[in-house]
Amino acid sequence: MAQLISLDMLAPQDAQGMRSALSGESGCSSSSCGSSDGPSDLPPEIWEKVKDHPCYSEEAHHYFARMHVAVAPACNIQCNYCNRKYDCANESRPGVVSEKLTPTQARRKVITVANEVPQLSVLGIAGPGDACYDWKKTRETFAQVSQDIPDIKLCLSTNGLALPDHVDEIAEMNIDHVTITINMVDPEIGTKIYPWIFYQNRRWTGLDASKILHERQMLGLEMLTARGILTKINSVMIPGVNDEHLMEVNRVVKARGAFLHNIMPLISDPAHGTHYGLTGQRGPKAQELKALQDRLSDGTKLMRHCRQCRADAVGLLGEDRGQEFTMDQLADEVSYDPSRRETYREVVAQERGEHMKQREAAGAMLAGIDAETPVLVAVATKGGGRINQHFGHAREFQIYEVSASGITFTGHRKVDNYCEGGWGEDATLDSTIEALEGVRAVLCAKVGDCPRDSLKEAGIEVSHDYAHDWIEAGITGWYASAFGTEIRQTA
Repeated sequence: MAQLISLDMLAPQDAQGMRSALSGESGCSSSSCGSSDGPSDLPPEIWEKVKDHPCYSEEAHHYFARMHVAVAPACNIQCNYCNRKYDCANESRPGVVSEKLTPTQARRKVITVANEVPQLSVLGIAGPGDACYDWKKTRETFAQVSQDIPDIKLCLSTNGLALPDHVDEIAEMNIDHVTITINMVDPEIGTKIYPWIFYQNRRWTGLDASKILHERQMLGLEMLTARGILTKINSVMIPGVNDEHLMEVNRVVKARGAFLHNIMPLISDPAHGTHYGLTGQRGPKAQELKALQDRLSDGTKLMRHCRQCRADAVGLLGEDRGQEFTMDQLADEVSYDPSRRETYREVVAQERGEHMKQREAAGAMLAGIDAETPVLVAVATKGGGRINQHFGHAREFQIYEVSASGITFTGHRKVDNYCEGGWGEDATLDSTIEALEGVRAVLCAKVGDCPRDSLKEAGIEVSHDYAHDWIEAGITGWYASAFGTEIRQTA
């Protein structure tokens, strides 16, 4: 579980305190540096929808938090990679929750979190079953929360089987972000992933089940696109089952208007009790996942920063504060106070302006370096777009590919061993080195001599020379230094 911007770090109510917390040390304190302009590759109306959504914008995930409420436990399909187990609190896996909620309980929890976590921008329903199959609870939850917090973005995830029945209501409720899990467009491949579905009051199996699911998913996607609703497609990469087929999945969903495609690694562990876990189906290695994503990167918007969240996750992507907001810890009566969220958004607008300038400057400097060698750099960050975390405190590293052509975010590498105890420091460091396969350098806020020496022996440089710099500025500085190149004079 990543340690990003914590509740304590954002405890200050005033803008200056929040700005200092975001920057780690020396942030921009002048409002004149701020800007909320979006990237040039997105139309303004699309940027307005995604700029505060941490799942739909890689840039936004540095600043904004999501919250899932577990109000939809019923599901209408069985997947070979799913077991909705209750509960290991340290486990980050879709479908896992600590407690199921009623819509009224969910309202109370959302208001509590919104008052305490100013980064909150999105309320999502992702199960633990299917949000569209358990539609009455989904609809009632969104209706209640929207009355109290009208500016919160509403988002749902679904397998797509029941989606076409509810698209009109989704549009009427101003739910402008929907995620569909689509793992195949060839029903033959679907038979290896889905043992059964429940549709029109009966259970379907085999090829018939896969055909129905495929047709309903395509219909739902087309209906959402026609209504201007942004759709993210989640696809689970299952080596030997659909890994090569995901190229075709990408082509088909893109043609039908999908905004974003998220290729996720299969989570396969016998301890989870899934069919794949019990039968030895392996998940992909980090480099295999990256290779597939790279093959899809030509003209496709990819989500590379997914953390495969629990159905009750709270906080920034990569962290889960859900255990701090269980029902037994909430007040019986709550009322929403928008002040902290409003102040935080003002601060983020200023930070984003400075960050954007730094990214542009980094790109210009890289363009002047006489080297084309692309390398992977890992960054330890607590959020805010900065290199601001101690190496030993990191539970994940954000991975960037850098060359003279620019800096690209490629994903993250987890280095924790959730649900497993008894790991010593040496074993933990060994697992970290293994997780950083293919990485040339690690940039962090601080590092001890022992881990630095061990990583050096493994061919990985660790540096704290760029502590609290913007990520792109630090990576650019390291790249220019590491390759010892002359920077060309540019006009």
